[in-house]
Amino acid sequence: MEEKKFDLNSLIGFVLLGAIMLWWMWSNQPTTEELEAQEKAKIEEVQKATEISNTTTFNPNSQSITQATDSLSLVMAQSQLGAFAYSATLTDTETVLENDLLRLVISNKGGQIKEALLKNYVTYDSLPLYIIKDNNASFNLNFGTSDNRTLNTKDLLFEPTLTTNGENHVLSMKLKVDNHKFLEYRYEMKPDEYMVDFKVRSQGLSSTLNSSQQINLDWSLNGFRNEKSIRYENQQTEMYYEEEDENINYLSIGGDDDANGKDVNWVAFKQHFFSSILISEQAFSNATLESKTLSIDEEIDTTHTKAFYLKAPLALEAGEFNYDMNWYIGPNDYQILKKYDRNIKEIVNLGWGIFGYINRLVFVPVFNFLQGFIGNYGLIIILLTIVVRIIMSPLVYKSYLSSAKMKVLKPEMEEINKRLPGKENAMKRQQETMAIQSKAGVSPLAGCIPAVLQMPVFFALFRFFPSNIDLRQKGFLWADDLSAYDSVFELPFNIPMYGSHISLFPILASVAIFFYMKMSQSQQIGMQQPTQEGMPDMQKMMKMMMYFSPVMMLVFFNMYASSLSLYYFVSNLLTIIIMLIIKHYIIDEDKILAQIEENKKKPKKEGKFRKRLNDAMKQAQEQKIQQKKKK
Repeated sequence: MEEKKFDLNSLIGFVLLGAIMLWWMWSNQPTTEELEAQEKAKIEEVQKATEISNTTTFNPNSQSITQATDSLSLVMAQSQLGAFAYSATLTDTETVLENDLLRLVISNKGGQIKEALLKNYVTYDSLPLYIIKDNNASFNLNFGTSDNRTLNTKDLLFEPTLTTNGENHVLSMKLKVDNHKFLEYRYEMKPDEYMVDFKVRSQGLSSTLNSSQQINLDWSLNGFRNEKSIRYENQQTEMYYEEEDENINYLSIGGDDDANGKDVNWVAFKQHFFSSILISEQAFSNATLESKTLSIDEEIDTTHTKAFYLKAPLALEAGEFNYDMNWYIGPNDYQILKKYDRNIKEIVNLGWGIFGYINRLVFVPVFNFLQGFIGNYGLIIILLTIVVRIIMSPLVYKSYLSSAKMKVLKPEMEEINKRLPGKENAMKRQQETMAIQSKAGVSPLAGCIPAVLQMPVFFALFRFFPSNIDLRQKGFLWADDLSAYDSVFELPFNIPMYGSHISLFPILASVAIFFYMKMSQSQQIGMQQPTQEGMPDMQKMMKMMMYFSPVMMLVFFNMYASSLSLYYFVSNLLTIIIMLIIKHYIIDEDKILAQIEENKKKPKKEGKFRKRLNDAMKQAQEQKIQQKKKK
């Protein structure tokens, strides 16, 4: 076998060939000027393609693109959007609808409200009050197409047409397939109205939409902070919705919450004094509702309060959209809301049951009457309080008279307790005490009933003042806003449950409550029976309440509306004055004693209830005696 040897000539040949190739590549590379010219040519080509894309006209009948068939952007749009590719030829612009109360900015992108400004209101720091701005809200329809695409209207561009209908402004936003096939949002704004007509309808889309795929309406909003105390505003911020048979429900205000509604007629994203409400003539068969607290920290300059979310399926009629709706974007003013026959006035929390009836039938009309000729809302609250106390004064008199009668009978009751001491005589003591009260014509319940009757008024006003938007940003004395707390001193630190400020009206109300309870306690102590064995010491309990109630008022009402504290201060002050007048100028204990003695002389027929009660007590006493004998 012949041995292979190293071939030097071959190596030299390969080296020379490589050197020639490197020289050729170096000599043919473009110069710097040529590179810049190539880059410039590319940029011009891109700009030219963009211009062609922006001026492209769409032929709806043939669904083909003319004048720019080579435009990459339109080809991509058609591959992504299918029949709705025309949307890609539009530009993202805005249209304004406004009247003297409301200004709406409607975006071509999504055909939805981009800004909602309430012209007659400002925030707590005097800035324009927006319900919708800076992408804090979204309205979207999610649907499928017959070519198996899933589209969201919030991502697509609508074509706007602004017209008038008499004095009304009408904006038609169309998401087109062509001039004869489209999805339309139709807004109609009337003069001097917060309510805007809103229709969702389609034409010629029955073959384009995928009717077997669920179509969802998604609506979300992050509520802006508008009031001085974000914590107090959050307490009054909640989501309301009406189900079938006018059943009003709401999500919890205490934290995050969610619910599933059936046959929902309207949904309200309700903040303390302002709301965005979506009303539908055709009820949503079911709806997913969510409410989430975003912030309650007073120390942080927070933009948003709560986040709201609605998801509801939409039904098609013969393959088309056909929903008549309304948007209400405005104040939570009971007088404005009640003129719409849709129960949306119920979002103004005037209390449930009897408390709501008292507010609607008494306090709302009286307040409106007073504000018709009095411009100072602090004076209106004082006058309203005087009216309430005058109406309630007979109950105060009845309660005080009953206390005075029990006080006159106290010596006889003490005599019974001394004569019948011990637990074994408890039933007999009670029988004799009731017998004396019956002969004297005195009932212990007579002093309790007036106080109980005043409680509905107390709770009704507790709801009325914080819900009254007429008090918002109206000042009185040192309070610059009767719907918010009145701060007279800012603390350099935050006290849990109290806050970082000192409010004066709650202090005055606490002082008034203390003296009122002190007067009531002295009267009640005078009428009380001596403490019996096994029974709690009522005097100690009343003394604890005398200190506990003012402290509770002082702590919790420091963050509440100053109008509420003003009412309680004036109300308790008037009650004290009425009690002093009754005590010194109306009630005469000598006359009461004489009347009681006269009552004792008269034969008194025993009532059926008292007879059954006495028989039951005698039977219990006899059973107790028999048990002792057996032992």
